[in-house]
Amino acid sequence: MREISLDRLRTLVTIADHRSFAEAARILHLAAPTISLHIRELEERIGAPLLSRTRGRICPTSIGETLLARARRLLADADQAIEEVHRQVQGTEGRVRLGASTSAFAHLLPQALEVLGRQHPGIDIQITVLKSQDAIARLAEGALDIGLVALPLTVAAGLVVKPWRRDPVMAFLPAGWECPAYVTPKWLAGRPLILNDATTQLSRLTEKWFAGRGQRPAARIELNYNDAIRSLVAAGYGAALLPYEGDGHQDARMITRPLRPALWRQLGIAHARQVDRSTRVALDVLTRAA
Repeated sequence: MREISLDRLRTLVTIADHRSFAEAARILHLAAPTISLHIRELEERIGAPLLSRTRGRICPTSIGETLLARARRLLADADQAIEEVHRQVQGTEGRVRLGASTSAFAHLLPQALEVLGRQHPGIDIQITVLKSQDAIARLAEGALDIGLVALPLTVAAGLVVKPWRRDPVMAFLPAGWECPAYVTPKWLAGRPLILNDATTQLSRLTEKWFAGRGQRPAARIELNYNDAIRSLVAAGYGAALLPYEGDGHQDARMITRPLRPALWRQLGIAHARQVDRSTRVALDVLTRAA
């Protein structure tokens, strides 16, 4: 069974609105025979007349009125769909799927999201909490548009990963402890520790930091939610190694100390080699926010 094309329906609607084949041809920039062919094909497909021609007037038949009501809705939906896609192509509207760790969401993304919301209200940012390797996997599948990932990591073919932000890792300690000016692996290994779980890039970084000075301490507890780790440190449960992101609101029950040797957490921003304009806009804002 042949489908009814939107072009034919648009011709029918234009004729009905202007009560004229000639005017419809002028408005639609079509030849008069083409206009007649469109209506003839529609009537053949429906199996009934759609327009009546009496005393020089063109009016829809009852069947034509039924089809016209449906046609107007279909054409409006099609026009709206094209307009929405056009706005997305232009980068003024669209959906961007972003994945990052809870740490990035809590302390790094809010400012960038505020700028995006103010400058580009038509772009909807959909956020998913993901570990770095999971974000890379979803990017490779096309299920994610942007990933904020901890470096270094293995990157799938077809993806781009650029350095995004570099933060020092510092010792977060209960304020009641007597602490040196610089925290070393040997000093920290003798204290109760709250560390990131072994699946995280930060865990691998800190393990290497300890091992470089011959230390292999066991954690009192392992978590992958940095805000929960901070809360436990503030409660006096133990010490932690976490990225320092300019925390102006740090809990007074907790102090920070630089590490010796120094340790850095490098984040990257990952995306496909070819991105749409909405994603490009989001990438530009995130890059400036870093």
